Amino acid sequence: MKTIRELLCEREKTSLAPYAVHSADSRGRPEYIEPCTLRTEFQRDRDRITHSKAFRRLMYKTQVFLSPEADHYRTRLTHTLEVTQIARTIARSLSLNEDLCEAIGLGHDLGHTPFGHAGERVLARCYDKSFSHNAQSLRVADKLEKLNLTHETRDGILNHVWKCKPSTLEGRVVQYSDRIAYINHDIDDACRAGVLDERDIPDSILSVLGYTHSDRINTMVSSIIRESSGKAMVEMEPHIHKATMELRELLFELVYKNPKAKGEEGKAEEMLHMMFDYFCRRPEKLPTEYLPTAEWEGIPRAVCDYISGMTDRYAVAKFNEIFVPDSWGG
Repeated sequence: MKTIRELLCEREKTSLAPYAVHSADSRGRPEYIEPCTLRTEFQRDRDRITHSKAFRRLMYKTQVFLSPEADHYRTRLTHTLEVTQIARTIARSLSLNEDLCEAIGLGHDLGHTPFGHAGERVLARCYDKSFSHNAQSLRVADKLEKLNLTHETRDGILNHVWKCKPSTLEGRVVQYSDRIAYINHDIDDACRAGVLDERDIPDSILSVLGYTHSDRINTMVSSIIRESSGKAMVEMEPHIHKATMELRELLFELVYKNPKAKGEEGKAEEMLHMMFDYFCRRPEKLPTEYLPTAEWEGIPRAVCDYISGMTDRYAVAKFNEIFVPDSWGG
């Protein structure tokens, strides 16, 4: 009698496009494990990611606005969920592997630093100029959490940033989904914060992409589906892509470089820099789970792993613990 996993793999053969990645054809994991009787390999990746500590920490990591007090701003976790939802919609419409897209989407920011890209800049200066959140996400999956994910999921996580080229169409779907998600939700958050007014967006862009949050996402997603349907490629229609890039450039000008939105980033960077120097000088203060890394790969590597894994609020608390003196109890 066939297992549920075997039946799911057979269903993929009849329902997925020939250029999709089929679970049964996965290139495997770094360390072999017996197949699950209930889940395909990519479904198993998804579960390993969502049960990881790094995934749970995304709840308290900055997306754009540092440590927002209001409840409705995006965090790195809600961003991850929006990326994954968009990726599944595209994959389903193109007959690609939804489960692989989901696993990549859920894991793509596992290694993101506290305080968004400000933290990434600090670790690139303090540790190594080649430091990047995508490479750190793969390191989290491989070495720090030891998730033993499939080659295809690992490839998608590493190569989700725009400058990279994933080896699967599912990885390319997540690339686009990441960009679609952050462009649109960052507009929403910036308007909520009073940093941006939708009237600041030129009508030449809105008339192409849409005048509401949902319309713009629908336009971008639908464009990819129209342009890529029935083809061994994932691309956006040129005129929609042009308007999308113009909108992204506008966000850099009005939001991502706006002193009102980013005014606290300098403090966050200085704080992380000070902690990096402190733990490099006093590695015995690192949590015990980072000591083997300090011994095998060097103290700076261990400190980088520790700091990159911090949430915003944990980083602030740890800084206060180290550098802010307690009041005298009397």
